[in-house]
Amino acid sequence: MYNVTSYTPFVVGAALAAMVGLFAHVVGYDRDRAFYAAVLTVVGALYVLFAVMAGGGRDLIPEVAFFSVFAALAAIGFRTSLWIVAAGLALHGGFDFVRHAFLAAPGAPAWWPAFCGAYDVVAALGMAALLLDRRSRADQRIGS
Repeated sequence: MYNVTSYTPFVVGAALAAMVGLFAHVVGYDRDRAFYAAVLTVVGALYVLFAVMAGGGRDLIPEVAFFSVFAALAAIGFRTSLWIVAAGLALHGGFDFVRHAFLAAPGAPAWWPAFCGAYDVVAALGMAALLLDRRSRADQRIGS
């Protein structure tokens, strides 16, 4: 049984995001502008998966609608500015933390919102750090 006062989902979600981000950076996955947009698309789709696992039906409609918002942010950010993707990841993290107040998450484990919210926020912060670092390096090359 999940202990609501447990910080484990937060810690594991945050640590996993940091490890995945570091791994992606070392390997070079994040050099492709599609990487974080794909991450946002996948995290946006997981509540749809949970709703299908719970039997689908009417619960699927709002999940697909919210997925569409995050998929649109990923696509728009991929095509225009990766800052939109970073904002989308942060927004999805916030969504994870508050969605229970207005929308049930059928099929999702009780610990999922904390895990996914922490993952999303840390991924957004990591992506923002990369974007700022790239901007700083570009400014240094231009000023040289």
